[in-house]
Amino acid sequence: MKAAVFKLPRSSLQLRFSIVVLLVLGAMLALTLALWFRQSWDERRTVEIARQSTHELLLRQLRESGDAQVRQLADSLANPLYYFDLDKVGVLARDALRAPNVSYVLVFDREGRILHDGSGEIAAYGRPMRDALSARIVAADTPLDLQVDGQLDISSPIKVGDDRLGGVRVGYSMSEASHAEEATLVGLRRQLSEVSRRGLWWLLLMCAGLAGVCVLGAMAVQRMLVRPIRQLGDAARKIEHGDFASPMPKATRNDELGDLIHSFDRMRDSVARHDRDMRRAAYSDALTGLANRLAFRTELDQRLREMHGAGGQLVLLFADLDDFKGVNDTLGHEAGDDVLVQMAMRIENAVRAAGETDAMVARLGGDEFVILLEAPAGGDRRGLATRLAESLVQELIEPLLLHGRRLVLGTSVGVAIFPDDADSASQLMKCGDIAMYQAKFAGKNCYRFYSHEVAEDAMRRMRMEQNLRGAWERGEMSVVYQPIYRTSDRALMGAEALLRWTHPTDGAIPPELFVPVAEQSGLIEDIGVHVLQAACAEAASWPELPGGGHAFVSVNVSGQQMRNVALFTQVTDALRHSGLAAERLHLEVTETAVIRDVTHAADLLARLRGVGVRVWLDDFGTGYSSLNHLRRVQVDGLKIDRSFIADLLEDPGDLALTSATMAMAHSLGIVVVAEGVEQRGQYDLLREREGDFVQGYWLSHPLSAMEFARLLD
Repeated sequence: MKAAVFKLPRSSLQLRFSIVVLLVLGAMLALTLALWFRQSWDERRTVEIARQSTHELLLRQLRESGDAQVRQLADSLANPLYYFDLDKVGVLARDALRAPNVSYVLVFDREGRILHDGSGEIAAYGRPMRDALSARIVAADTPLDLQVDGQLDISSPIKVGDDRLGGVRVGYSMSEASHAEEATLVGLRRQLSEVSRRGLWWLLLMCAGLAGVCVLGAMAVQRMLVRPIRQLGDAARKIEHGDFASPMPKATRNDELGDLIHSFDRMRDSVARHDRDMRRAAYSDALTGLANRLAFRTELDQRLREMHGAGGQLVLLFADLDDFKGVNDTLGHEAGDDVLVQMAMRIENAVRAAGETDAMVARLGGDEFVILLEAPAGGDRRGLATRLAESLVQELIEPLLLHGRRLVLGTSVGVAIFPDDADSASQLMKCGDIAMYQAKFAGKNCYRFYSHEVAEDAMRRMRMEQNLRGAWERGEMSVVYQPIYRTSDRALMGAEALLRWTHPTDGAIPPELFVPVAEQSGLIEDIGVHVLQAACAEAASWPELPGGGHAFVSVNVSGQQMRNVALFTQVTDALRHSGLAAERLHLEVTETAVIRDVTHAADLLARLRGVGVRVWLDDFGTGYSSLNHLRRVQVDGLKIDRSFIADLLEDPGDLALTSATMAMAHSLGIVVVAEGVEQRGQYDLLREREGDFVQGYWLSHPLSAMEFARLLD
């Protein structure tokens, strides 16, 4: 038979406290304390109820007043917004902004772009609203009242009939309502305090005789409750400041307070885990898992503080994917995300393969990546950076397989070194950025080190980019035409449209200087559309050729235009508006533009050829896998690059390659155009090899539209 186990009953904290109070204070003290706590509780409850009632009343008044004002403002804005009268919109917005309690006024279009904010400059014009409430407000078809950060945001759509033109947002500050609420509560507290003071005197008289006994009770309460609770409070403050390692009070008590200490200890561990998770999320890029901009900047600042005065060196590699925008434009942002993930893995692999285990790899945003690594004092930091940059360029140029497509992107890398190039984090990142853009200007898929000459060149290119904006609209740009002749009899057959830029102060700027800047900045897309439209319009007015028929015009298409899904529509619109026959338009595309996305290029060029437009492959022989491209991408002609024609008379290899290219093309039914013919001997050789068309300075320099029309006559 088992012996009975004697177990002490679990003592209750309430029981302990009651026994101590009864022994120390007695029944009278208990009653006095009960009255005092009740009075205090009633006072706090009264104040809280008054606070809630006052707050709800003032908020309701502010909301009703604001709703009426915003509805009236939306009705007033409907007509000006319908006629896009920004002056009238500005007058109404500024009047609303001057109303009491109004913090801001935003008038936006149906896509959420800001049309007016009540200011004189409208600095935010055209920018999308990016606050936490903007998405709900833009999508809402009815007025919304939203409260956030001490502001009451009231919005209303602006409609004309059932047509929604946009909306208006008005932010009302609740500070005045808070002041009024506080003033009301101050008066209430004053009255309650007066009542409490009168009651307090009576309680003090009753408690005066019990002071000695209360000391004993206070000591007991201090020992049993206050001290442990204070220790928990100290621990909570340490947790609040991020200290999760401080010891907790010992949980040896077998009562409610002991349970509280145990629970608090578990809560601390849980908060510590959540803190680690939140920090990891805050400092990591959600897409690639790399460090994000915040983590990188924090690490860079920390390392620079450690390096100052210590003689250390840092190497920053700033990498930007080439032509990434075309992936998003043609395949969608989901495909672009897949590309970023694959590229991030390749960058990490390249860094690990280089043996830089301590290097930090981060994604700053978009398609920008940075690598930060330390170089030992006195070490070969440029050699270290060169090896890693070459590895990155080589690794990232390898083709990607994405959704059944073969993509080639590559990357441009800029290198900056601390302290040689910069002595602060911001300056070091700026230098890396400048060097990266210099790599893009150098032809992309390469790397460049920062230097003062690089910075000056970047400034010159920046000024050129600024001057390029609007150059066509200002009449600074024009199209000239280089005649193209039939090789067999030197009969004029057409012309290639070439872009020229004459700056008001700098004069004529060579295309080899401004075209790369236009391509890098994205301006080439708009300029290319203007050139296409102008060439079609002018070619439509050309007279007939002497032997009958009409001359064709060939227009160069950049890689960015090729990736634009709107190119087909732009071409057909230019033909329709000009009246030019489709077969008289020849589009010249480069091999480089084709290999970026062969599948997309093949589909686009097939559609263009389907409406009658001829397609020529420009700079043939200078790209990759030319024969493979001719097999996958159907073209009507190819242009042998001028680098082969230049040495045609001196280099037997160039002559053999040119002859083989023409024979191969003719066997496929493709015409051959030789560009850069500058000598009679070159022309004679091309005629002997039965080339189809030739162009070059020996035959004719580029002519203005009027000069070319006279040449046709």
